[in-house]
Amino acid sequence: MSTKKHKPRPARGATKQQERDRARRRAARMEQATATRQAERKRTAQVAVVVLVVLAAVAAIVVLTKVLGSDADSDRAAAADLPANCTTAPPVPGTAPQLALPDAATAAGKEFEAVITTNCGDITVDLDGTRAPQAVASFLTLAEASFYNDSPCHRLLASGNVVLQCGDPTGTGTGGPGYGYGVEYVPEDGSYPRGTLAMARTADLEQGTGSQFFIVNQDSMWPPSGGGYTIFGNVTSGMEIVDQVVAAGVAGGGTDGSPALPLSILRIAVTEKKV
Repeated sequence: MSTKKHKPRPARGATKQQERDRARRRAARMEQATATRQAERKRTAQVAVVVLVVLAAVAAIVVLTKVLGSDADSDRAAAADLPANCTTAPPVPGTAPQLALPDAATAAGKEFEAVITTNCGDITVDLDGTRAPQAVASFLTLAEASFYNDSPCHRLLASGNVVLQCGDPTGTGTGGPGYGYGVEYVPEDGSYPRGTLAMARTADLEQGTGSQFFIVNQDSMWPPSGGGYTIFGNVTSGMEIVDQVVAAGVAGGGTDGSPALPLSILRIAVTEKKV
């Protein structure tokens, strides 16, 4: 059989111009088909990219939801451990504003009522400006300056003389208002009954009192020979909150340290009592 190739003959009756026109139309159709295929491939690639982006976004949302869900679960678990009357304590401020010692005369001979709002409810106290004018004047000034806001009750002494100590915005037990003053009213018999409000201090009896104070939970004794602690008021309502903290004990066990039930002062409102 012959392998010689023959050129296709023009269709009978077709002119060369018609053949050229047909060839151009075939070429145009091929170009259009090629362009169409390229466009379809481009659209397919774009759709694939969009799908990948959507899948990545969905995966990120799932992961974020799990993380946030875990945090929310932890928050709910923490809240579940609190008594029904308590909310989560706010973050510790960490710093203590430094102020000037207020004039004791602003409280001398006067009585005040202070509502100490905590994350577990209100503790109401009476303040005695006759026996302890400097301590009361200091407490009033610090309350008005929002010094105590969000500060934790950082120490629970849970053995012997049982007290709850508060008033340090740093939460360390070493913070103060930038000033100090001396001991004022100390009971001669060394008796500090339940509900007593007294100022904490350092070993310095002349300048060691500042912003920190404590609430006595059980009748306690501190001999005046040791210097004592200035009594400047007493709790009139809300001792059940202190009882809750004492009942929960010290964090990690022991008899002296941070309370296991976090209690923080949210704010303090003070009004003068008209005699």
